[in-house]
Amino acid sequence: MDKEKRIISAFANSINGDDGAIVDGYCYSKDLFCEDIHFKRSWMSLEQIGAKAMLVNISDAIVMNATPKYALLGLSLPKCLDMKQIKSLQKGLLDTAKEFGVQIIGGDTTASDKINISITIISKVNQKAIFRKGLKRGDLLAFSGKLGDSLKGLNILLRGGKLHSKHRFIKPKLRQNFFYDIAKKVRVSMDISDGLNKDLSRMLFLNHLGVKFLKKIDRLSLNSGEEYEILFAFDKKHKALIQNLAKKHRVKLNIFAKTTTGRYKFYGREHHF
Repeated sequence: MDKEKRIISAFANSINGDDGAIVDGYCYSKDLFCEDIHFKRSWMSLEQIGAKAMLVNISDAIVMNATPKYALLGLSLPKCLDMKQIKSLQKGLLDTAKEFGVQIIGGDTTASDKINISITIISKVNQKAIFRKGLKRGDLLAFSGKLGDSLKGLNILLRGGKLHSKHRFIKPKLRQNFFYDIAKKVRVSMDISDGLNKDLSRMLFLNHLGVKFLKKIDRLSLNSGEEYEILFAFDKKHKALIQNLAKKHRVKLNIFAKTTTGRYKFYGREHHF
């Protein structure tokens, strides 16, 4: 058991363990966005940092088929930030919240030597929540969009380069309209934050299933984290409908595997500890 699993297991119960916790028709989710772990200040403007912190949290709500409504905000900020810088960070948070109809209703602030942002999103479930658990043998596995650009971008940044403001690593593209449209036909789902390879292993382990790949996926696409595309599964009888809805929303659909008996082993480095 790795350190992340050890920590999570200490708080295990019937409600937690997914992208969010479903309680009385609402979804509660939280992610941290931390300097020198998820970003460096030399890579992104403070406005971009605030925007991405909000986006990666909203992503969790979307993949559970919930509409974000409210946010609680925790900010740990260096004392050296001046008011202009703080306003820039606020703008990223507020503009992104407004774009998705989210109202920031409270939180807390404290001083730190680095920027750390903790956001709790409170969302209203759309008819029925979708979890990571519930896969059946023979289901088709798919992901939205194109994978790999985030890792490419990270490598550019690590070499001292710069990225366009619309680059995937700077501003993830969320697929809420497409996902809400297909939700009734989706069996399980999660966002791709730690890479398809790792996130797929989590989903399959939870459901005690293996996988048969229907197409070759390159190493870059398998291991690129911070993508925030959607990994999901569905009964093969819904394939044509989901393909048509993807075309309607102009979303690239990648049906890449089907579930089998057996197990899928993740070989790679853990991201969290």
